[in-house]
Amino acid sequence: MDGKGQALPGLAPVAKQQGAYVARLLRAKLAAAAPPSAFRYRDYGTLATIGRRAAVADFGWIRLHGTLAWLLWGLVHISFLIGFRNRLIVMLDWLWSYVTFQSGARLITGTEPP
Repeated sequence: MDGKGQALPGLAPVAKQQGAYVARLLRAKLAAAAPPSAFRYRDYGTLATIGRRAAVADFGWIRLHGTLAWLLWGLVHISFLIGFRNRLIVMLDWLWSYVTFQSGARLITGTEPP
């Protein structure tokens, strides 16, 4: 819940910020120091890919869609990877999948129809 009692979205950025807050809280407890101020979620925006060269980006002050948002989505996700080699491998993998029209992993759940 946020400071106003509203539920926070079940997204990775919320969990990352909560995890960092809990780490600060535990460090303060272990050091017998004053606890940090109450948790406050900072919404930096939302990115979602919805298809080939199609995505949406909402940062509050600007909203994008289409190819530009799709490229931004890719750049942001690549930037969060650690290490040049990882970034390069993922970019080459994505480029190969894009050029060859290969799909990502497909999960099949349930049983076969009779």
